[in-house]
Amino acid sequence: MNDLTKPVISPAFTIEDIHKIRAWKYEKYKGMTTQEINEDTRLGAERFLSRLTQPVDPSILAEVERRLQTIST
Repeated sequence: MNDLTKPVISPAFTIEDIHKIRAWKYEKYKGMTTQEINEDTRLGAERFLSRLTQPVDPSILAEVERRLQTIST
């Protein structure tokens, strides 16, 4: 697999960020077989799912709730 540096994504997640991700994925998968791409995708999905099952830090949750309240008012 290619060892490329992941792109830096802005907090606003702009269209430029999407372009950076697409270009990074293209370079990452260029020259890989379908099996290698599928394996990379599977591993990424497993990492993502494992993060979803981890408990959230209460201080982070409180900050998110505070920010949501300021948006809705």
